[in-house]
Amino acid sequence: MRQDHSILKPFLVVPPGSILKREIKARGWTQAEFARIIGRSTQNVNELIHSKRQITIETALLLQAALDIAAEFWLKLEGDYRLRLAASIGDLELVRQRAREAS
Repeated sequence: MRQDHSILKPFLVVPPGSILKREIKARGWTQAEFARIIGRSTQNVNELIHSKRQITIETALLLQAALDIAAEFWLKLEGDYRLRLAASIGDLELVRQRAREAS
């Protein structure tokens, strides 16, 4: 019997900024040094680290170039994190109920 893995959700969703912060630290760089490396402002990097700024496709490519970690990894982390945030905020069950009623 095949299981439907499309409904599986990770128990813990890690903000991409926390991984980025660890990677920068592991390389012995400051946020300012990393900002210079990727050509962004220190404020921009700080906002990424604190998940106040989303990782865009362009940013993911910059992170890949600087850290040698695939852009797809960063985009998947960002997507999973933002989906989990949005799902906890919205009233999705109400929408599901309305959709059932409309059928």
